[in-house]
Amino acid sequence: MTGQEQDPAGAAASYDTADSERFALSNDQVRWRCDPSQLEFQTTEEVEPARGVVGQDAAVDALRFGLECYAQGQNVFIRGLTGTGRMTLVRQMLEQISPACPAAPDRCYVHNFAQSDRPMLISLPRGTARAFARRMDEAIEFISSDLARALSDEGTTSRRQAIERSAQQRVKAVIEPFEKELQEAGLALVKVQVGPVEQAAIFPVVAGKPVPPEEFQQLHAAGQVTDEQRRQVEENLETHRQRLEDISHEMMQVRLEVTESMTGFVKGQARTVLQRFTARLGTEFPQPQVSRFLEAMIDDVVENHLDKLASATEFVRRYRVNVLHDHVDEKSCPVVVEHTPTLSNLIGSVDRESGPDGRSISDHMMIHDGSLLRADGGYLIVEARDVLGEPGAWKVLMRTVRTGRLEIVPPELSLPWLGPSVKPEPIDLNVKVILIGDAEVYYLLDAMDPDFPQQFKVLADFDSVLPRDVPAIRHYASVLAKVAAEENLPPFDRSAVAALVEHGARIAARNGKLTARFSRVCDIAREAAFIATTDGRKLVTRDDVTATVRRTKFRANLPSRRFRELVADGTIRVQTTGRVVGQVNGLAVMSAGQLAYGFPARITATIGAGAAGAINIDREANLSGAIHTKGFYILSGLLRHLLQTDHPLAFTASIAFEQSYGGIDGDSASGAEICCLLSALTGVPLRQDVAMTGAIDQHGHILAVGAVNEKIEGFFDACSDLGLNGSQGVIIPASNAGDLVLREDVAEACREGRFRVYAVQTVNDALEILTGIPAGERDESGSYGEGTLLAMAVERAHVFWIKAALAANIAAEVAGEIGSDEDEDQ
Repeated sequence: MTGQEQDPAGAAASYDTADSERFALSNDQVRWRCDPSQLEFQTTEEVEPARGVVGQDAAVDALRFGLECYAQGQNVFIRGLTGTGRMTLVRQMLEQISPACPAAPDRCYVHNFAQSDRPMLISLPRGTARAFARRMDEAIEFISSDLARALSDEGTTSRRQAIERSAQQRVKAVIEPFEKELQEAGLALVKVQVGPVEQAAIFPVVAGKPVPPEEFQQLHAAGQVTDEQRRQVEENLETHRQRLEDISHEMMQVRLEVTESMTGFVKGQARTVLQRFTARLGTEFPQPQVSRFLEAMIDDVVENHLDKLASATEFVRRYRVNVLHDHVDEKSCPVVVEHTPTLSNLIGSVDRESGPDGRSISDHMMIHDGSLLRADGGYLIVEARDVLGEPGAWKVLMRTVRTGRLEIVPPELSLPWLGPSVKPEPIDLNVKVILIGDAEVYYLLDAMDPDFPQQFKVLADFDSVLPRDVPAIRHYASVLAKVAAEENLPPFDRSAVAALVEHGARIAARNGKLTARFSRVCDIAREAAFIATTDGRKLVTRDDVTATVRRTKFRANLPSRRFRELVADGTIRVQTTGRVVGQVNGLAVMSAGQLAYGFPARITATIGAGAAGAINIDREANLSGAIHTKGFYILSGLLRHLLQTDHPLAFTASIAFEQSYGGIDGDSASGAEICCLLSALTGVPLRQDVAMTGAIDQHGHILAVGAVNEKIEGFFDACSDLGLNGSQGVIIPASNAGDLVLREDVAEACREGRFRVYAVQTVNDALEILTGIPAGERDESGSYGEGTLLAMAVERAHVFWIKAALAANIAAEVAGEIGSDEDEDQ
């Protein structure tokens, strides 16, 4: 019977639609309106711009507690804020709450003379790190330019000369007696150059002059030296050579002692000079880390670099101070908003340079701070999704929050092929982390990261809606006043404010609520101001807001326009007049960014005797989502609830979304599906001029659905394209009636009686509207009244059961006869 536009059984000879009017919503119910005359201003110039947050008392109280409580783990997760500008909103809330903060010290890194790859941390009182760095630069300048002169003053020179004279006297006391002995033996002590070294040697004396041994042998060969003289000289040489070695060793010891004495004196003088110079520095910065660093620096200069003072620029870099973070300009709690929470942006970084061998090198001056350190003693605001999307960032952030220690070069960044790198001393932090995210991210972290619930114990839950009351409407006006003032926009008159409040009610799509997502409302306000300014007007009106809403929807509704064209030319079959058995207009939505568009979806059903029950064709084709499949199972349960027969239900029915070639999900069409199935079962046709949306439960209640405004408007557009006839309308759940803020043209059509919106609570109500026949209620015996739709459904189910039973008996008899024939053959 599917597709027939008449009732062959004559069960409903007259389809009276007058009774369905009791379900129709009134003109005021299809669009909530904000009365501009009730606003206490003419334009937003008279309104105080918004400051702080209203309508979110529970969230603000939770945030205040999280900000002011510094117990372990009291970091904050702000859940629910969406749209641009939410970090700015949190910053404004921090300014409004003005919590007390612990004063964080300045942080510096200096060279670690004991472990050069482990820069040493120095923490200084707030605002003093730059002064410490300047004092150290002065000390470096003194070492480079003045220390050498300080070690060459008159007193130091005199003392060095005295040490030299003392050494010479000691040498003379040793050498003079030995030289006398040599002279008496006909020998002389001579200094000879052996390569780069000057050594003492004993030469024989001939004719009053010392001659080398080779020349002495030549003189002997020439007869100028007798054999006796030669023998005597050789004996004397042999006698005094050992003595020369002893004296040479003694002279070397004297020289070493003199050198040590001279070096010790110079080092002592240098140490004294440096200690006097840095004494003021130690007094000004009495921290133990500073004292240790100054002592180590003085030791390094004295022990390793006194002979390099002429080229001091080669080594003084290690004495410089790297001021990692100071608080000179901070007068209150630091509030750091990290928009790009990469690993390096959060914890800091260490630069690298190419060394002489081509390998990268780094030192303490190449260390840079990150947002965690900049937020020390205050607050760090981060988008949860952003930090989760950066490799390694979440792991290091949680480790820092858990331990309270910041590692600028964590183990994850220690890559051996990059060459040696520094590993700065960890920094103890006192930072409060504020994560911003939606419910999905919150539950994901709570389930997947065991540290998350222990470290983010404070949940500030921001609602996406506000009560639709006078204070909220005033707040809308104050937000618009703020936007106009800050962005130099023309003021909004009260009709424009009222229109934007109505738009906020439409976005919220909840009874008695306005959206708290002011970014969307402000986007509409900005474009409305653009339209007014383009037209040369200095005031934004309701017409500008209405035009903006229409423009924004038009820019994104190309898929919707194409669908309407396909409906209008018959490519997509949608019937908006007449009645058809087993066919109903359901409603679906498509999304384009933040906007949604509704459109009709033709649902059909066929039925016959059998045992398969209800079959969802889309599910069998793997096009049904989980929620749609669940809704279909609920439909099967509702069917059993409505048709409580004394025999099994023995029919096979199939339901499908016609001309649907993609996935289907959601349960908002389940109400239309049960009506379509009952139409196919009873043979009673359904009105095609009425579409339906609404979920069901197993007891027949019609449940609320989403995007109800868009669905109504989608069917209205289809009817407009195919021709409005005054009888068309949409059935919605009664629980959605308070959500309606329909377009002005749809609301006007309802006022003029050209379109209707019906609100129903049960499937029975919907069936009465769609068929014109009372659905029926069970009496005390469990039977439906005669002539009701459900009575017909029970009767038809009984007919199908009889047909199925007869078919089963015939099949059994045939099977029995076949069995007997086989037995006879055997």
